[in-house]
Amino acid sequence: MKVADKIVFLWIDQDGFATTIADALNPNPTSSLRKLEEQIHLPLDKYGVEDGGSGGSVVHFVDEDGAYKVSVFLLRSYEPPALVCAMNELLDMITTEASALPTIVAPFFVAATKLNFNNKSLEASSRNASLRYFQVGPETEAARLFDTRVEKPPPLMQIHHEPLSCLLHLARVKCLPTSVLIGQRSSSVSHKALDEELQVIHETGELVASWTGLCFARDRIKWSASKTSKEEESPWRALYG
Repeated sequence: MKVADKIVFLWIDQDGFATTIADALNPNPTSSLRKLEEQIHLPLDKYGVEDGGSGGSVVHFVDEDGAYKVSVFLLRSYEPPALVCAMNELLDMITTEASALPTIVAPFFVAATKLNFNNKSLEASSRNASLRYFQVGPETEAARLFDTRVEKPPPLMQIHHEPLSCLLHLARVKCLPTSVLIGQRSSSVSHKALDEELQVIHETGELVASWTGLCFARDRIKWSASKTSKEEESPWRALYG
């Protein structure tokens, strides 16, 4: 499978954030780019994981000369411990197939209760939806863009969201230049909170579009995520450090 040097990495969450971002990314009206979609098949049997289905999908944006400009990966919602196996295989696939060391941009939308600073949830200091960015590896074009437009998280922030923790750990181990956009979901269920979350999703999509040269269609955003008082904890996050 051929891949572009610009990679957008999305983990398919139950609230639909990943699919919303992917669906709203399209070529600019004046662009000659076309979409090419493929299914992802990950060899998880070598880890003892029985999985006969698709590992997700990828949408490539290809120019008129057949050059792959952007690849948007949607990884299936695996549960730990299969999650780390699937992410490891997908990142190995990306680095093997890319013509040069790829740059990865990975947007996530995480409940405030999953982001801790000084042993306190960020929810305690800010109940509003917000966007931060975290860089792994060397500085890239994406990092320079995000650094001018997005706040960095507090030092020593603890992340208790398995897919995000797993990706950060693997990116560090593999020395992959990775920019992670971390949207913080509001803890409120009010209409104002929903509007704030929609704004964060739009801001995330616009940042990804700016870096990739694509267009982000705000009118294609579909978001009505439910809130829960406490998300399920998992001991598997200890594997990721």
